[in-house]
Amino acid sequence: MILDETFTLANGHPIPKLGFGTWFIEDSAAAQAVGEAISIGYRNIDTAQAYGNERGVGEGVRSSGVPRGGLFISSKLAAEIKDYDGAVSAIDGSLAAMGLEYLDLMMIHSPQPWNDWRGGSYAEGNREAWRALEEAHDAGKLRSIGVSNFEQADLENILDACTVAPSVNQILLHVGNTPTDLLDFCTENNMLVEAYSPIAHGEILQNAEVAAMAARYSVSVAQLCIRYALQLGTVPLPKTTNPEHMRTNADVDFVISDADMDTLHGMTVTDYGKSGKFPVFSGK
Repeated sequence: MILDETFTLANGHPIPKLGFGTWFIEDSAAAQAVGEAISIGYRNIDTAQAYGNERGVGEGVRSSGVPRGGLFISSKLAAEIKDYDGAVSAIDGSLAAMGLEYLDLMMIHSPQPWNDWRGGSYAEGNREAWRALEEAHDAGKLRSIGVSNFEQADLENILDACTVAPSVNQILLHVGNTPTDLLDFCTENNMLVEAYSPIAHGEILQNAEVAAMAARYSVSVAQLCIRYALQLGTVPLPKTTNPEHMRTNADVDFVISDADMDTLHGMTVTDYGKSGKFPVFSGK
């Protein structure tokens, strides 16, 4: 079962192949959702300072009954933090909010603040934030460190100055949005890619061609899209508060043919509906 399978990060740490995302899960509901996901078998739980639910996620982790060493817990440094001192304080803040002694992975959430998405250069600020992550990693507070939403130039900025290379780049990836060149660059530099919004924030559910393909495999559109991300060698992070959806999202032990993978790879989604107001779906 996919929930029992892992990839190995460049630093040797295992990471479960399927994660549980918590974007848009309210803090008051996060503990229950995380607890249910863990009880179903999820071991990779992803949150962020920007989600506003670290406290609830931490509560769900601590009360799950699963030993801490059996879980892989990630968070992200707020995108607006582009200085060393702010990053040091924020890292400790996440650990305190979650009630955890360490995180398995912490990332810089974005190379730019959200109000300047894909705008100016924050090269030096990202290096300063990265230095704080490196020191927390060396101190044992963070088992692995990485980035999110980084493009090749952003990654090269870190790689040119780091003492600990990023283990992960978490990016928007789904049927209809497959950044092949970025995937290749990450692979060449031993960075695992995590795929957030693997169901295109729900918009792909309306795609008739994808629905017809899913029907041929006797699976749902969501299952087809999660399997697509897995066969690309990435870690999909579907999110839901519905326990039945948690179960079906993990029921993906089928194989998409090479021809169908090519078809899915060639699709393009440009309309994210109401979600288009968020920077990551803005098309910039």
